[in-house]
Amino acid sequence: MIRSPADSAADARFGEDDRGAMHRALELAERGLATTHPNPRVGCVLVKEGRTVGEGWHEWAGEPHAEALALRAAGNEAAGATAYVTLEPCCHQGRTPPCVEALIAARVKRVVFAMRDPDPRVDGRGAERLRAAGIEVASGLMQIEAAELNAGFIKRVAHGLPWVRVKLAMSLDGRTALASGASQWITGEAAREDVQRWRARSSAVLTGVGTVLADDPRLDVRVSMPKPRPPLRVVLDGLLRTPPSARLFESPGDVWIFADASADPVRRTALEARGAHVEFAPSARSQSRDEEPGVRLDLRQALVRLAEIQMNEVHVEAGPTLAGALIHGGLADELLIYAAPVLLGPQARPLAILPRLEALRDAPRFEIIESAAIGPDLRLRLRPRVSEPHPRQA
Repeated sequence: MIRSPADSAADARFGEDDRGAMHRALELAERGLATTHPNPRVGCVLVKEGRTVGEGWHEWAGEPHAEALALRAAGNEAAGATAYVTLEPCCHQGRTPPCVEALIAARVKRVVFAMRDPDPRVDGRGAERLRAAGIEVASGLMQIEAAELNAGFIKRVAHGLPWVRVKLAMSLDGRTALASGASQWITGEAAREDVQRWRARSSAVLTGVGTVLADDPRLDVRVSMPKPRPPLRVVLDGLLRTPPSARLFESPGDVWIFADASADPVRRTALEARGAHVEFAPSARSQSRDEEPGVRLDLRQALVRLAEIQMNEVHVEAGPTLAGALIHGGLADELLIYAAPVLLGPQARPLAILPRLEALRDAPRFEIIESAAIGPDLRLRLRPRVSEPHPRQA
């Protein structure tokens, strides 16, 4: 992972013991990947005289925070200890008491946190309260790693949009399906299982009505991971063409369908009878053969609405039209691409449909942040190449 000089300078203020304890706190925080929604993933380690005396991580939304669990594990040993926390301790009363007050009451000596909490109810106030109580406070240690764990929470709170991860499976020549539409299966079983884990950590799984009509996906999570609730399944369907018999209604969990306000009210009633929530979104008329006939939903406004209902990470599994629209609109924060060692030829369907380019310099460019072999396939994670700080570096 690329680190900036400022990040390296911040870490230079800390010793190896500090880094080791924060690394452990990050490992603990990662255990909440699929369970803390809509809260951030947070870990805490209490160290006293070189010994770890307590550990905890935020396990489930509505239950004790990482600091409270670590303090409970430490008991009286917390007095005089250093608390290493991956996110600035909260100072407001929510479903659980403020963590700063628990740390003060336990008489910890020092608090080191990785990054400030962008939540306006905290955002520096937690650190101020700790300092006012005479506790030494330091921040910035391994902040990129901490921000990476909570990219969705950070973007939602700071920018009013969820983190959008677009999953695509392709051949070596960048094709996603045969000309006939046949695509099962380009990638192997290991890659398909890996996709399930990405679904599990997401707040919502989103697709377009074209995919629903062509593939009839369930969009559910079929992997053994602790999960308090299934991710919200979201369909962009301007004209409400989703069949009430679609398989996505057969699995537990909520289904939202974004539609144009002019959509057929009879179709809406039928879908609502199947349990769908129909949400109207702004739209524009379209005559393009590459788009849904007659209507084009405002993708940004649909994502804003998902952020309003506290969706942190939106996992997109859709065809080339929607994938291209998200990329071209600057709404795709990350591409999750599975490349299979197979060639499909020029007649096969493309990875993403984008506007015609007049110059190579206008091509969307990405940086590869991770690559990994998943069975016989290659998984690539890419993010738009930008000149200003990326949300994950906030």
